[in-house]
Amino acid sequence: MASDNKTLPITIFFSRLFRGIPRLILTNLLFAVPLGAFFGIFYLINKLTGLNSNLLLLALIIPVFPFYAGVVKVTALMSQSDDKVRVVSTFISGVRENFLPFLLHGTVLYLAVFFSYWSISLYAQLGQKMPMFYTLLVISAIIALLFLFMFFYIPSMTVTFSVKLPSVYKNSFLMVFGEFKYNLLALFGLFLFFVICSTVLICCSGNVIAIVIATIALAALFIPSISTFIIQSATFRRMYLMVADNSSQNTEVDAKLAKKQRELEAARKREETREFNEELKKLELENGGDDEEYIYFNGRMVKRGAVRKLQQQAAESEEK
Repeated sequence: MASDNKTLPITIFFSRLFRGIPRLILTNLLFAVPLGAFFGIFYLINKLTGLNSNLLLLALIIPVFPFYAGVVKVTALMSQSDDKVRVVSTFISGVRENFLPFLLHGTVLYLAVFFSYWSISLYAQLGQKMPMFYTLLVISAIIALLFLFMFFYIPSMTVTFSVKLPSVYKNSFLMVFGEFKYNLLALFGLFLFFVICSTVLICCSGNVIAIVIATIALAALFIPSISTFIIQSATFRRMYLMVADNSSQNTEVDAKLAKKQRELEAARKREETREFNEELKKLELENGGDDEEYIYFNGRMVKRGAVRKLQQQAAESEEK
């Protein structure tokens, strides 16, 4: 919008956030349905198997992540425009169009969380006995942070552009470092939102039922959609400009390659025509021969009259 150029980004962010709260809540409720269903399934599996493993519960990321595509598509539009977004249709199209890529993204994210959780926990325990392991702990934490920054871009890039998955991961990795200040900005926004949510839960301390209700309410109404909105507001425009610029460059390269291909094809046809005319020149026809008579020429039987016409056309083209 024209007014946006004269308005502070932070003002635009809060304006779109507060005006979009009803749509963000609706988006969150749509996502909460599969989230709640899969959480119940994995919780039962966890209890019935007796594993009681947090990592097993985290595996619900994989089947739930395709539905997160709907959240990403809605919040991407809301974070970049004041226009009202049709939440339900946009959410459904986001899930339908990106189901398989997001299933892969969910698997990658789960593996990243799994190894980050495992390595950080392991090195924290070992560090109590041998301080040298704290170095590996710091390295593991940094790697986990880099994965987090990558997933600031992977979902929105997938729903916005028709980019091959290897390019999605390559571009996202590059933007971890190339857009570092925007990644920190998104991280700071998430931290403030986490403080607000934690404050709500602290106010319910001492009452287990109140804590459970508040946690469910935050997860069902606010956390996924607002967290994603914060990330999109900080990083989406930079991601869009980078990928769109690369796409235009790729289009230019493709156009040049297509032009070169056309030139080569034209040169090949000219060479074939020249060779054909040379064959015509070598062919000597009897002046008195019957034009309806078939003769063998260029690998097939052709009427003598047709060959005479071709010779005349070749001679005329050379004169021109």
